[in-house]
Amino acid sequence: FKYLWTTIAAGDEVFAYVINRAKNGDHYWVFAHVTPTFDAAGRISGYHSNRRVPTREAIAKVIPLYRELCQVESRHANPQQAIAASMPRLAAFLEKAGMPYEELVFAL
Repeated sequence: FKYLWTTIAAGDEVFAYVINRAKNGDHYWVFAHVTPTFDAAGRISGYHSNRRVPTREAIAKVIPLYRELCQVESRHANPQQAIAASMPRLAAFLEKAGMPYEELVFAL
């Protein structure tokens, strides 16, 4: 979520695999396209998200990274520290994949 919020706060769109929780406690994955909405003065006034069902193949590739990042974050009681610890792991994953996030998310 850190990458998503940083990107849209900068005024850019982002595509992301996101895990949502249903009212009954179950979870489900979506492939989200999130964009900022701008007011007449060019300031961000809100956000818009279109979501679609991701392929099983893509989710099978996302889950190991998701679990690794959750494991890193679980070692920290403070959410800011957890995010600070997991962001370098995401960067290392992208470096190993040899592509930027924007390219990787569509390669899955």
